[in-house]
Amino acid sequence: MRYLVPFLVVLGVTPLRAEEPPTPTVHVENVRRAFHNGEHNAFTDLIRWQGKIWLTFRSCPDGHMVHPTSSILILSSSDEGKSWNEEHRFSVKRRDVRDPHFLIFQEKLFIYTGTWWTGNDTLPRDEYNLNRHLGYAVYSADGKTWSEPTQLEGTYGHYIWRAATHDGKAYLCGRRKQAYSEQEGDPHPDRIVQSAMLQSDDGLVWKFHSLFQPDRGDETAFLFEEDGELLAVSRSGSAPAQLVRSSPPWKEMTRVDFPDYIGGPLLAKWGERYLVGGRRSTGNGPKTALYWLEDETLSQFATLPSGGDNSYPGFVELKNGRGLISWYSSHENDNKGNEITAIYLAELKLDE
Repeated sequence: MRYLVPFLVVLGVTPLRAEEPPTPTVHVENVRRAFHNGEHNAFTDLIRWQGKIWLTFRSCPDGHMVHPTSSILILSSSDEGKSWNEEHRFSVKRRDVRDPHFLIFQEKLFIYTGTWWTGNDTLPRDEYNLNRHLGYAVYSADGKTWSEPTQLEGTYGHYIWRAATHDGKAYLCGRRKQAYSEQEGDPHPDRIVQSAMLQSDDGLVWKFHSLFQPDRGDETAFLFEEDGELLAVSRSGSAPAQLVRSSPPWKEMTRVDFPDYIGGPLLAKWGERYLVGGRRSTGNGPKTALYWLEDETLSQFATLPSGGDNSYPGFVELKNGRGLISWYSSHENDNKGNEITAIYLAELKLDE
């Protein structure tokens, strides 16, 4: 199936005030809805592999919350994001699949997904159990033939998220309860949630390495520099996000709070600069925002068209000082006036 991407009028792109220009200036262009199939579509990631751009996200006819009807879609583009082909779609029986993320490792493209246990039916929210989480992956060497969803050993009790590689090994963020506590009710020390760094030699079998966050554990986007230095941006629930740094062997981390909350964070290199994205709380509701990270400071340069249920961006660099950003949002309605939750794309152009 081939999806043609309609161009939309660029509305809602909010630059910084003239007296607060970021360096460099970024223009947000060619905003378009990339995918909508009548389902709830969310949690995006982008990557460049084998001469194509790849896009992944979750789609579910029953909505945002935990449902066994959810599935992960994988699309590819041979024309720098102008049109898309559906390459693969998968689900896991009796589990909700969500938050897919790419990793290129050992000449294969992996898509990792965290999965909630649902049994045969949708669970009420008070029955969600982080301790029954389990990571799964599909992978391909050519983008045409894909593995079956494969259980990731060592991830039970972990809500897996973004991944990265360094020096022949793969690393993965996994959110978990301290001591896998079953404590319920008011906050209590043995209900602390941690953000663990897991390590793998093959991308399928994982073991504990260290902690991004010993408490306030949540979604963590991270990357390795060529010299092995680690840089990460960690969500902390609804509290301010954290900047995390570490030197090899990444056993000890330094953590600095940002001023604001960042939901579904993105951290990517764009040339020599660091791009951060994610959901931001504003006076007009939650919005998907983009920032430059310089030292320990975030400078916002755009608010993408978004509202309601939104964020979880992905990014790939294009040619000639341009980049492609993906995100999801529920700020638009269909032709009957019903709210939709769709996948969006925009091009970012550096003006230096």
